[in-house]
Amino acid sequence: MLELAAGFICLTSLLTYVNYRFIGLPPTIGVMVTALMFSLLLQGLSFLGYPGLEDRVQQLIGQIDFGDLLMNWMLSFLLFAGALHVNLADLKSYRWPIGLLATFGVLIATTVIGALAYWIFALFGWHVSPLYCLLFGALISPTDPIAVLGVLRTANASKPLKTTIVGESLFNDGTAVVVFTVLLGIAQLGETPTVGETALLFVHEAVGGVLFGGLIGYAVYLMIKSIEQYQIEVMLTLALVIGGSAMASELHVSGPIAMVVAGLIIGNLGRNLAMNDMTRRYMDGFWELLDDMLNALLFALIGMELLLLPFSWQHLIAASLLAVAILLSRFVTVAPAILLLRRWRKVPHGTIRILTWGGLRGGVSVALALALPTGPERDLLLSITYIVVLLSILFQGLTIGKLVNAVTRAPQTKEPAEH
Repeated sequence: MLELAAGFICLTSLLTYVNYRFIGLPPTIGVMVTALMFSLLLQGLSFLGYPGLEDRVQQLIGQIDFGDLLMNWMLSFLLFAGALHVNLADLKSYRWPIGLLATFGVLIATTVIGALAYWIFALFGWHVSPLYCLLFGALISPTDPIAVLGVLRTANASKPLKTTIVGESLFNDGTAVVVFTVLLGIAQLGETPTVGETALLFVHEAVGGVLFGGLIGYAVYLMIKSIEQYQIEVMLTLALVIGGSAMASELHVSGPIAMVVAGLIIGNLGRNLAMNDMTRRYMDGFWELLDDMLNALLFALIGMELLLLPFSWQHLIAASLLAVAILLSRFVTVAPAILLLRRWRKVPHGTIRILTWGGLRGGVSVALALALPTGPERDLLLSITYIVVLLSILFQGLTIGKLVNAVTRAPQTKEPAEH
């Protein structure tokens, strides 16, 4: 285990250095691009008759349980770190668009993407059941908070727009995981739960996650408030994430949602009422460093997964068509929510365009795809999901900043169909 961690951390550090020194892409995207280039280089060497290094790296990556690592550990740290810097007052101001997009938006996207996926798969002669198409819709529908937060750091987005994007991406994971869990249970058991059972599962996972996150977040806030020792205060937040994630799993509530709520409490109540300037400085420095390191590890791992998955030109074409379908479903979910919101309050110029294009997919989707039952449908959906995630991060991730800057510089004129 130590050898595995050491090898992967060394490799990720090297890729991060190469990106910063020679390529200069945004950190998360740059690390993934360099990992992809490294994977392609290894495959090229193998093709030329030097398979040893590729085999060794494949063995290294193959030992990592990506789904468990991301969903049960890394995601909790990354969501807590992201929520730590979100202003709760801003979040409350835009609770309606965030709530609509993070709940009904995910449900609508799951249905639309599932229907389009069934049609696209049929075009290629792949017999994928409607249920598995809906599973694909559920796992690919949430925007990835890790990818979104990494890109928004360099984008010149307005506060309302940034708050909406970040708030939605932090919360829609919980909805997507609940929907995915229900559909996966149907696929494995062959039984369709009643509406009441489905609602109960949602309440237990999502609402339970909110309550549990609020409880442990407030408890740690009180502990931080009672002392003036920054080392212990930082350690308490670390224990909150590690212990809270493990307890959430035992209680069968949403760990990601719990960590978002706990992060909001520590980042607002804790920061304003319980920390002195020195504690704030060390707290921010610790979690920013941990956030950057885990992001680098995660996106390097996504890039290296190329060595383990089977691909074909048909997969690439189908995934490209699905990437367009996902953007269409994103527009279908975003536009009504924002147009409805315009009846009661001013909406920043270009919001629909930016929210549509800014809905990046990332590691959460890959992790959910890895949770599918073993079989031919899993292999197909995993390969398609991986390609869609790569296309999303590369094309949308590298251009969303330019779109934001272009929209913010454009004249603030009222458009008939979009704002």
